Amino acid sequence: MILKYLLAWFLLLVAAVTNGIIRQSFFIGRMEELHAHQLSTFTGILLFALIIWGLSRIWPLESASQAWTIGFIWLGMTLAFEFLFFHYVGGKSWDVLLHDYNILEGRVWPLILVWVTVAPYIFYRFGKG
Repeated sequence: MILKYLLAWFLLLVAAVTNGIIRQSFFIGRMEELHAHQLSTFTGILLFALIIWGLSRIWPLESASQAWTIGFIWLGMTLAFEFLFFHYVGGKSWDVLLHDYNILEGRVWPLILVWVTVAPYIFYRFGKG
């Protein structure tokens, strides 16, 4: 089951890229960059919720421990992709990458990381009800 969910992370990656394209194509230019970032974070959480809910219906998780394991694996994969890909392939500086983590400036990207981590457990619990 863990392997299936590990591979399913790539669905989340596709959703994140799609969400970024939507942000760049529709939000930026129609609102301030910060608001576009915030709206994109919200739409990203919704997209991820739909995907993770669907996965939890197709492949029900067996335990809370398994759900947390998947959440932390997804968190690690997301952070690794975020920093390694965008720094080494995208050429972004570490300062630019870390900028989206500054909640005091209204940057809410960390909410995506929290959601990716806790969502498998939340949908596991809802599936048990």
